[in-house]
Amino acid sequence: MNKGFYIFCDESISSGRYYSNFYGGCLIPIADYERINNLLISKKQDIGMEDSELKWSNINGYRVETYCEMMNLFFELIKEGIVKFRVMFTDNRFIPRELSNEHRKKEYHLLYYQFIKHAFGFSNLESDYDIPLELYFDELPDQYEKNLHFKEYIHSLQYLPELVLARLKIRKDAIYEVDSKKHILLQCTDVVLGSMGFRLNDHHKDKPDGEKRRGKRTVAKEYVYKFINKKIREIRPNFNIGVSTSMDGDPLNRFLHPYRHWLFVPNNHDYIPNSKNKKRPNSS
Repeated sequence: MNKGFYIFCDESISSGRYYSNFYGGCLIPIADYERINNLLISKKQDIGMEDSELKWSNINGYRVETYCEMMNLFFELIKEGIVKFRVMFTDNRFIPRELSNEHRKKEYHLLYYQFIKHAFGFSNLESDYDIPLELYFDELPDQYEKNLHFKEYIHSLQYLPELVLARLKIRKDAIYEVDSKKHILLQCTDVVLGSMGFRLNDHHKDKPDGEKRRGKRTVAKEYVYKFINKKIREIRPNFNIGVSTSMDGDPLNRFLHPYRHWLFVPNNHDYIPNSKNKKRPNSS
């Protein structure tokens, strides 16, 4: 039996109203992948969306119930611990200090690297056997050369001192860029990630210019977000989406927990509560 994992990763909202740089991913045992994938594809066919891509941006008033059905199944798999889901994001009030131009140019990849390195809790593992890791990224929106360098850094993660005991094995040819239309797990990741960025940036309050009421798409997305939030709370009651999830006294839970959020705060930063950010959303 293959004791390795697949990771499916996506990103969203590089610059938001209050929160930015959303990265999300799900960790699936390779041995369970075919069954999980078939379950999700079958559900997508059952709800009549076999020819449509699940995307947060595609949600409208006609698709609310179908998206909730997909999220219900997806979160049941998370609740069972078969799929582990992670979200990372930044708070606009925490401004990194002394960033070089090079850092700014590579910010997207540097944050993605931090997400893979830390969000799944690999540094807390002490494995008795090698753990193959294969990574699937939704097509990276950057220059080929930059993306290549990023993949080289991902490949080198396995050699970091803090990850040696985890015994991760990442082949260079096991780091993929793929089309999300062909991967249902990436589509589910997009929906969850989009829902978090939507709520944390208060987009559920948006109204079209000159209108007194919210648009139908906004109402539909809020409905789906609330459903997702309810499913998260079945796993972890009183979950706060706007902060890092507690380890509950055991660092190993960074790996074991089925669902976690990570608010990434740079070690060297300034805290600037500017007027744009004075009123924060209720992150429940």
